[in-house]
Amino acid sequence: MYLVLMGLPGAGKGTQAERIVEKYGIPHISTGDMFRAAIKEETPLGLEAKSYMDAGNLVPDEVTIGIVRDRLSKKDCEKGFLLDGFPRTVAQAEALEEITQELSRKIDYVLNISVDSDKLMQRLTGRRICQTCGSTYHVIFNPPKVEGVCDKDGGTLIQRQDDNEETVRNRLDVNMKQAKPLLDFYGDKGYLKNINGDQDIDKVFQDIDQLIGGLAK
Repeated sequence: MYLVLMGLPGAGKGTQAERIVEKYGIPHISTGDMFRAAIKEETPLGLEAKSYMDAGNLVPDEVTIGIVRDRLSKKDCEKGFLLDGFPRTVAQAEALEEITQELSRKIDYVLNISVDSDKLMQRLTGRRICQTCGSTYHVIFNPPKVEGVCDKDGGTLIQRQDDNEETVRNRLDVNMKQAKPLLDFYGDKGYLKNINGDQDIDKVFQDIDQLIGGLAK
Protein backbone atom coordinates (compact mmCIF):
# COMPACT_ATOMS: atom_id res chain seq x y z
CA MET A 1 0.00 0.00 0.00
CA TYR A 2 1.31 3.40 -1.03
CA LEU A 3 -0.08 6.16 1.14
CA VAL A 4 0.32 9.91 1.70
CA LEU A 5 -0.74 11.30 5.09
CA MET A 6 -2.00 14.86 5.45
CA GLY A 7 -3.54 16.92 8.25
CA LEU A 8 -3.24 20.32 9.91
CA PRO A 9 -1.16 20.78 13.10
CA GLY A 10 -3.00 19.18 16.03
CA ALA A 11 -5.05 16.81 13.84
CA GLY A 12 -3.35 13.74 15.32
CA LYS A 13 -1.29 12.75 12.30
CA GLY A 14 1.68 11.46 14.31
CA THR A 15 -0.45 9.12 16.43
CA GLN A 16 -2.22 7.62 13.41
CA ALA A 17 1.06 7.26 11.48
CA GLU A 18 2.48 5.16 14.35
CA ARG A 19 -0.57 2.89 14.32
CA ILE A 20 -0.58 2.41 10.53
CA VAL A 21 3.13 1.56 10.52
CA GLU A 22 2.79 -0.80 13.49
CA LYS A 23 -0.14 -2.72 11.98
CA TYR A 24 0.94 -2.87 8.34
CA GLY A 25 4.74 -2.93 8.64
CA ILE A 26 5.36 -0.27 6.00
CA PRO A 27 8.06 2.40 6.44
CA HIS A 28 6.96 5.79 7.78
CA ILE A 29 8.83 8.30 5.62
CA SER A 30 8.89 11.87 6.84
CA THR A 31 10.72 14.70 5.10
CA GLY A 32 12.87 15.35 8.18
CA ASP A 33 13.93 11.70 8.46
CA MET A 34 14.80 11.59 4.75
CA PHE A 35 16.97 14.70 5.00
CA ARG A 36 18.73 13.44 8.14
CA ALA A 37 19.43 10.03 6.57
CA ALA A 38 20.73 11.55 3.29
CA ILE A 39 22.98 13.95 5.22
CA LYS A 40 24.25 11.17 7.51
CA GLU A 41 24.99 8.91 4.52
CA GLU A 42 26.68 11.90 2.82
CA THR A 43 24.88 11.29 -0.46
CA PRO A 44 25.48 14.02 -3.08
CA LEU A 45 21.89 15.27 -2.61
CA GLY A 46 22.21 15.04 1.18
CA LEU A 47 25.34 17.21 1.11
CA GLU A 48 23.63 19.68 -1.21
CA ALA A 49 20.61 19.87 1.11
CA LYS A 50 22.94 20.40 4.10
CA SER A 51 24.62 23.36 2.40
CA TYR A 52 21.25 25.11 2.05
CA MET A 53 20.15 24.22 5.58
CA ASP A 54 23.46 25.37 7.13
CA ALA A 55 23.01 28.74 5.40
CA GLY A 56 19.47 28.98 6.82
CA ASN A 57 17.86 28.67 3.39
CA LEU A 58 14.99 26.49 2.18
CA VAL A 59 16.07 23.38 0.32
CA PRO A 60 15.02 23.79 -3.35
CA ASP A 61 12.34 21.51 -4.79
CA GLU A 62 14.70 19.69 -7.15
CA VAL A 63 16.95 18.62 -4.23
CA THR A 64 13.99 17.58 -2.04
CA ILE A 65 12.43 15.63 -4.93
CA GLY A 66 15.75 13.91 -5.63
CA ILE A 67 16.04 12.81 -2.00
CA VAL A 68 12.46 11.49 -2.08
CA ARG A 69 13.20 9.59 -5.31
CA ASP A 70 16.29 7.97 -3.72
CA ARG A 71 14.35 7.01 -0.58
CA LEU A 72 11.32 5.54 -2.36
CA SER A 73 13.54 3.43 -4.62
CA LYS A 74 15.00 1.57 -1.60
CA LYS A 75 14.04 -2.07 -1.09
CA ASP A 76 11.95 -1.51 2.07
CA CYS A 77 9.50 0.63 0.02
CA GLU A 78 8.74 -2.03 -2.59
CA LYS A 79 5.58 -3.26 -0.86
CA GLY A 80 4.44 0.08 0.51
CA PHE A 81 5.20 3.32 2.34
CA LEU A 82 3.52 6.06 4.34
CA LEU A 83 4.71 9.49 3.16
CA ASP A 84 4.38 12.26 5.74
CA GLY A 85 5.36 15.90 5.09
CA PHE A 86 5.77 15.40 1.35
CA PRO A 87 4.39 16.61 -0.97
CA ARG A 88 3.74 20.14 0.30
CA THR A 89 3.06 21.77 -3.06
CA VAL A 90 1.31 20.81 -6.29
CA ALA A 91 4.72 20.85 -8.06
CA GLN A 92 5.98 18.27 -5.54
CA ALA A 93 2.79 16.22 -5.95
CA GLU A 94 3.31 16.16 -9.73
CA ALA A 95 6.92 15.07 -9.18
CA LEU A 96 5.71 12.30 -6.87
CA GLU A 97 3.38 11.08 -9.62
CA GLU A 98 6.41 10.83 -11.94
CA ILE A 99 8.54 9.05 -9.30
CA THR A 100 5.88 6.43 -8.52
CA GLN A 101 5.33 5.89 -12.25
CA GLU A 102 9.07 5.35 -12.77
CA LEU A 103 9.02 2.80 -9.93
CA SER A 104 5.87 1.10 -11.32
CA ARG A 105 3.86 2.07 -8.27
CA LYS A 106 0.79 4.19 -7.71
CA ILE A 107 -0.44 6.18 -4.73
CA ASP A 108 -3.45 4.28 -3.36
CA TYR A 109 -4.83 6.94 -1.04
CA VAL A 110 -4.06 10.37 0.32
CA LEU A 111 -5.42 10.25 3.87
CA ASN A 112 -6.36 13.70 5.13
CA ILE A 113 -7.15 13.76 8.84
CA SER A 114 -9.71 16.53 8.98
CA VAL A 115 -10.56 18.50 12.14
CA ASP A 116 -12.50 21.77 12.42
CA SER A 117 -10.10 24.72 12.90
CA ASP A 118 -11.80 25.83 16.17
CA LYS A 119 -11.24 22.35 17.61
CA LEU A 120 -7.59 22.49 16.50
CA MET A 121 -7.25 25.86 18.26
CA GLN A 122 -8.58 24.26 21.44
CA ARG A 123 -6.17 21.34 21.13
CA LEU A 124 -3.10 23.43 20.36
CA THR A 125 -3.61 26.39 22.73
CA GLY A 126 -4.49 24.13 25.67
CA ARG A 127 -1.03 22.58 25.91
CA ARG A 128 1.00 23.33 29.05
CA ILE A 129 4.64 22.41 29.74
CA CYS A 130 6.39 21.96 33.09
CA GLN A 131 9.16 24.57 33.39
CA THR A 132 11.28 22.14 35.41
CA CYS A 133 10.98 18.67 33.85
CA GLY A 134 9.32 19.40 30.48
CA SER A 135 6.30 17.12 31.06
CA THR A 136 3.35 17.96 28.82
CA TYR A 137 -0.26 18.50 29.92
CA HIS A 138 -3.44 19.77 28.34
CA VAL A 139 -5.99 21.91 30.16
CA ILE A 140 -8.89 19.82 28.81
CA PHE A 141 -7.58 16.44 27.60
CA ASN A 142 -4.78 15.80 30.12
CA PRO A 143 -5.06 18.26 33.02
CA PRO A 144 -2.73 18.17 36.06
CA LYS A 145 -4.20 17.23 39.45
CA VAL A 146 -3.65 20.82 40.63
CA GLU A 147 -4.14 23.59 38.07
CA GLY A 148 -0.83 25.10 36.93
CA VAL A 149 1.28 22.60 38.89
CA CYS A 150 3.19 19.58 37.52
CA ASP A 151 2.08 16.23 39.01
CA LYS A 152 5.64 14.88 38.89
CA ASP A 153 7.78 17.54 40.53
CA GLY A 154 5.51 20.42 41.51
CA GLY A 155 7.05 22.66 38.82
CA THR A 156 5.11 25.57 37.33
CA LEU A 157 3.19 24.82 34.12
CA ILE A 158 3.55 27.38 31.36
CA GLN A 159 2.11 27.95 27.91
CA ARG A 160 4.89 28.07 25.31
CA GLN A 161 5.05 31.22 23.16
CA ASP A 162 4.27 29.23 19.99
CA ASP A 163 1.13 27.77 21.65
CA ASN A 164 -0.56 31.14 22.23
CA GLU A 165 -3.76 31.89 20.32
CA GLU A 166 -2.35 34.43 17.85
CA THR A 167 0.63 32.26 16.87
CA VAL A 168 -1.48 29.11 16.57
CA ARG A 169 -4.13 30.83 14.44
CA ASN A 170 -1.45 32.18 12.13
CA ARG A 171 0.16 28.71 11.87
CA LEU A 172 -3.19 27.11 11.03
CA ASP A 173 -4.01 29.79 8.44
CA VAL A 174 -0.64 29.31 6.71
CA ASN A 175 -1.06 25.52 6.72
CA MET A 176 -4.64 25.70 5.41
CA LYS A 177 -3.64 27.96 2.52
CA GLN A 178 -0.73 25.65 1.69
CA ALA A 179 -2.86 22.49 1.89
CA LYS A 180 -5.85 23.61 -0.19
CA PRO A 181 -4.27 23.38 -3.70
CA LEU A 182 -2.83 19.99 -2.75
CA LEU A 183 -6.18 18.69 -1.50
CA ASP A 184 -7.81 19.94 -4.71
CA PHE A 185 -5.11 18.22 -6.80
CA TYR A 186 -5.60 14.86 -5.07
CA GLY A 187 -9.37 15.29 -5.02
CA ASP A 188 -9.33 15.63 -8.82
CA LYS A 189 -7.11 12.54 -9.06
CA GLY A 190 -9.58 10.56 -6.95
CA TYR A 191 -6.97 9.58 -4.32
CA LEU A 192 -8.17 11.85 -1.53
CA LYS A 193 -9.93 10.30 1.47
CA ASN A 194 -11.00 12.63 4.27
CA ILE A 195 -10.90 11.02 7.70
CA ASN A 196 -12.90 12.57 10.54
CA GLY A 197 -10.20 13.40 13.09
CA ASP A 198 -12.68 14.86 15.58
CA GLN A 199 -13.28 11.48 17.22
CA ASP A 200 -11.64 9.26 19.78
CA ILE A 201 -8.12 8.22 18.65
CA ASP A 202 -9.16 4.55 18.41
CA LYS A 203 -12.19 5.42 16.27
CA VAL A 204 -10.04 7.51 13.90
CA PHE A 205 -7.72 4.54 13.42
CA GLN A 206 -10.66 2.20 12.99
CA ASP A 207 -11.91 4.37 10.10
CA ILE A 208 -8.43 4.41 8.50
CA ASP A 209 -8.01 0.66 9.03
CA GLN A 210 -11.38 -0.03 7.42
CA LEU A 211 -10.36 1.99 4.38
CA ILE A 212 -6.83 0.65 3.83
CA GLY A 213 -7.26 -2.89 5.17
CA GLY A 214 -8.25 -4.23 1.75
CA LEU A 215 -4.99 -2.99 0.23
CA ALA A 216 -2.98 -5.42 2.36
CA LYS A 217 -4.75 -8.51 1.01
